[in-house]
Order: sequence, then structure tokens, then C-alpha cells
Amino acid sequence: MAKFKLLHQLLLDQGLIERKQIHVPLSIARRDLEEIHPRRYHETFSRDQLTRPEQRRIGLPATSALVQRTWLAVGGTLLTARLALRYGLANHLAGGTHHAHPDFGSGFCIFNDCAVAAKVLLRRREVERILIVDLDVHQGDGSAACFQTDERVTTFSVHAASNFPLRKVKSDIDIPLPDGTEDGDYLAAIGDQLPNVLDELKPQLVLFNAGVDPHRDDRLGRLHLSDDGLLMRDRLVLDACLRRKIPVATVIGGGYDTLEPLVRRHAIVFRAAAEQARLFNLA
Repeated sequence: MAKFKLLHQLLLDQGLIERKQIHVPLSIARRDLEEIHPRRYHETFSRDQLTRPEQRRIGLPATSALVQRTWLAVGGTLLTARLALRYGLANHLAGGTHHAHPDFGSGFCIFNDCAVAAKVLLRRREVERILIVDLDVHQGDGSAACFQTDERVTTFSVHAASNFPLRKVKSDIDIPLPDGTEDGDYLAAIGDQLPNVLDELKPQLVLFNAGVDPHRDDRLGRLHLSDDGLLMRDRLVLDACLRRKIPVATVIGGGYDTLEPLVRRHAIVFRAAAEQARLFNLA
């Protein structure tokens, strides 16, 4: 998609990243992908053999370019998580496909990148406890489904109550918000709970889905955040984690608008990360 190239260039143009900071991921290894997604599902998708209902549920055609990008994006999230563990903070220019369940895709999501990354890190004992903070406007049903029986991963979702998916899968912590929620109430909802969750769970890594579809101009969102509201949200999450010395890996999540404003919104989490990196003296 053009969005990813434009975001990469915008971040360079704004001085939010330098070329030396860019790490190029490899596609996720099949064994690692199968920590979440069974072979039958990922092979059927990659060979363009999904049924029509399965394709409609995803909402995207299985073109060769999409297949390549999908495998690469999951590899990118795993790399970002490992960079966060090394440096304290890292950002992925893609990721956040939180509607993907283990054996089916949904809502433009094919593989659940954060779920795969979490499982791989846990299997290899790189961490023991992970918190997924999902602030996309849509509830993270796929992530919740992936970890319903795994106490090592806690799912935390703040979303528009009336929005997709119609049938939600219960997260460990769900904060459903009414349509039209604005900056103040939204930030209060997160600020009232996230610090306590971090103190109680003491995760060794936070995977942060910084979806921009809570924005008031998003065509699929039902909340009413401003650009400043998104920036304050991202500062709040990053500060809460880094102040407790908890590494954070961010993914960009959802956003639905014309390219220029959408790319500018996705850049907000990188701005917040650059500020926090300076504040906490992260390399």
C-alpha cells in the first residue's frame, strides 16, 4: 500500500527518524507464524484458496503483493518487539491486525502480528509477561481470542462500544466507550486504569496498538478525538510504561481516510516516541 511508503518518507522529512535507525525485517518464519495460525489456514490464504465467505470476512483479495506484505508485517512486529526489549522503545511502520483469529481472518486483518510476536517471545523465554494495549477504535477481538487461556498475556482494549466487531470476544480488560467520546473523557478512561494495570501486572513488554481510527474525521470510527488528543494518548501510554522501565513496541493499527491526513495521523505515535526517547535518554 502507498500508505506505508508515504509514512516512511514523512517521518524522514519531519526528522522523526534517521536512516540509521531503520531496521528492515524478514518475513515471519513459518514455525513462528504457527505459534498462532495453523498451517491449513496460512497456506490456504497464501495460495489464494480461501472460500468466498472467508475472503469476504477479511475484505481483501489475496494478491501476491498482499501475501508478501502480510508475512513481512508480522516479521516486522516481532523485530520491533525485540528492538524494544533491547532499547526500551521501538516503532513499527505497519502492524496492528488485531481482528485476525487463529484460524480465520476478519476486518482487513489476516495474521495477528502482535499475537504471533507475543507467542514467539514467550516460547523462546525472552519474556514471561506481556501486556497488549489496544487503542484502535475497534475492539481487539482476535487478540482476545488468541490469549483466552494464556495468563502470560493480558489484553487491554479501549474502543467504541457500538463499532465493529458486532460479536466481541472478551478481553482481560475492556473499556467500551460511547459514540462521540472526545479527548478529555477518552484520556481519562485510559489514565484511570492503565497505570494501575502496569503496576499490578508488571509486564516485561507492552505491545501498543496506536490505531488512529478514534479520530473524529475517520470514516470508520465513531469516537471524536482530535490530532492533539491522539498525541496526548500516545504520550500517556509511552510515559506510563517508560516511567516504570517497561519496554514498549508500537504498531500503527487502523485508520481510514484519504492518504494525506491518514499518514499524518499515523506519524503522531512516532512524534510521541521521539519525545519520550529524548525525555528518558533512550539510545
